[in-house]
Amino acid sequence: MIRPLSLAAIVLLAAACGGAEAAPGEEAAAPIPVRVAAPEFRRAQPPIVLTGTLGAKEEVPLSFKIGGVVTRVAVEAGQPVRAGDLLAELSLAEIDAQVAAAREGLAKARRDLARAEALHGDSVVTLSQLEDARTQADVAAAQAEAAEFNRRYAVIRAPFDGVVLRRQLEAGQLVGPGAPVLVLRTARKGFVLRAAAADRDAVRLKPGERATVTFDAFGGDQFRAAVERVAVAASPMTGTYEVELSVEPAGRAFVSGLIGRATLKPAAATAVPLVPAEALLEVDGAMAWVFVLGEDGATVKRRLVRVAFLDGGYAALEGGVDSTTRIVTAGATRLADGARVTVVTGTERAP
Repeated sequence: MIRPLSLAAIVLLAAACGGAEAAPGEEAAAPIPVRVAAPEFRRAQPPIVLTGTLGAKEEVPLSFKIGGVVTRVAVEAGQPVRAGDLLAELSLAEIDAQVAAAREGLAKARRDLARAEALHGDSVVTLSQLEDARTQADVAAAQAEAAEFNRRYAVIRAPFDGVVLRRQLEAGQLVGPGAPVLVLRTARKGFVLRAAAADRDAVRLKPGERATVTFDAFGGDQFRAAVERVAVAASPMTGTYEVELSVEPAGRAFVSGLIGRATLKPAAATAVPLVPAEALLEVDGAMAWVFVLGEDGATVKRRLVRVAFLDGGYAALEGGVDSTTRIVTAGATRLADGARVTVVTGTERAP
């Protein structure tokens, strides 16, 4: 037999337990505040990042037309020069002797021609002999002209205003014909970033494509650039394609040799959906989960999506969503499949 006092205690204890269980149930059933956003459809592709070296568009290697011994080098690396300035010259002893010999040969050929013309008038020299004399005079004139030309290019003069980038010779050095001995830079055609692109990126690039370039030397500053040239053949050494991007200095003093990184975002043929990267959960390789607002606007569903690429703070998806989809971008970590939610506005905060 249960005493009345004990029964009352049991009833009170059951009521207390029931109240304790009800509170968590009410809290679990409360809608969770979230923020949602619709996918943004853009004609985007995976961004292309190229690393290269900055230099002037015009960097001209200079050399002597003929070989010889260097007698004078008038400039140093980094020195600015004006068009026509003397940069270096060879010993002229040998070339002057060649010029003198060519001139004497020309004078003799002309005398022989004049004699042949006079004798031909007296019918002493045949027409064939006269024509041979004329040919010899023409050959001697060409040889003299070539010697004079070589004499002029035994001296290197600046072809334009610029800066000497590299000096690869010293006085007394023996150099061969055509060997580059100086490199002259001019900024009259601007600066370019020369980079190497893999084949999968080179085929996506077109002249005029816009880009942004950053240099460690200038911190996080961004410079506007554009694709100027894409090589039509790969380098046999590396298998990559050279890309030139013209870079706007934006008032900065550019110097050759700076390492820069160019970021390009070519347009795609069709639009792809992009969602904020913070909406992705449980990312595993290219796969990730997102929470999608249900048709009732009060519950969410888990949905598996494939990520094509990342573009800044956005993730491009390979389908799985459309323009009517509302994806949870804030508060998703507290959700479960089928959870009740309340959508907060832009003036409210989702915890």
